[in-house]
Formats: sequence, structure tokens, C-alpha cells
Amino acid sequence: MTETRWLDATEMAAWRAFVSTTHLLERRIEEQLKSAAGLTHPQYEVLVWLAEAPGRQMRMSELARVVVASKSALTYQITQLEKAGLVQRTTCPSDERGVLAVITEAGLECLRRVAPGHVDVVRAYLIDQLTREELESMTTAMRKTEQALRR
Repeated sequence: MTETRWLDATEMAAWRAFVSTTHLLERRIEEQLKSAAGLTHPQYEVLVWLAEAPGRQMRMSELARVVVASKSALTYQITQLEKAGLVQRTTCPSDERGVLAVITEAGLECLRRVAPGHVDVVRAYLIDQLTREELESMTTAMRKTEQALRR
């Protein structure tokens, strides 16, 4: 059995800052999206990915991967967005077993309306708080962590 490598003071400070900041930022984002459009942050992310995808559609399996959600969690979010008329599901033309999520015109309009407020929150509480160099360092660090988690 190996010894636990406990966090030293610097490591603990980084961990606690990361945890509290991500929770606080997520709360601000959720508040803004709920008040602006009744959306959750995962629902907003789904709309963004679909709006940016070729043909404004993605296979559900690929969408689950990029929004970092289980297939069942994504299915729930898509169902809610479908009920709101923002997304629709269709069969993949090249694979009858595949399902595509497609953003609707109403979904695009919702995104156009909500995105400026979302960007304002992200900018005010994250982007504008950091220098360009800090943003680049954060990107490098988070991508390293993401790659380790995706392996």
C-alpha cells in the first residue's frame, strides 16, 4: 500500500481556490441563464454546440462527449429543450440507429437573445479579472487536466 501524498499548503490553496471559484461562477451563470430564458447552463451549452455545428446538428453521442454529460443526462436535457421548441431530434440519415439533435430557429433566436448576458457574466467574473498571460496559463493548465481526465 502506498502512502497518501497529502496536499501541501500551496497545493491546498490552489485546490480550494479552484473549487470555490468554479462553484461561485457556475452559480452566477445559472442565475443569469434562468432569469434570461429559463435555461440551465447545460442546456445553454447544448444550444451553443448545436448552433456552431455543421448543419446546426450533432449526433447525440458526440454531443454528450463535448458537453461532458452522460447519455442519459444529455437525453434529459434534450427532452427539456425539445419541449421548449428549441431543439428537435431526428434519425441520422447515414445510420438509422443514430440520433441527431438539431437546433431549431426558436433555439437560435433564444441563443441570440441570451448570449450577450451570458458573455457579460463570463467576462465580468472571469475573463476581465485576469491578464492575457494568466488566461493563457489557465488555458494550458486546464487543457492538461482535461486531457488527463479524458484518457
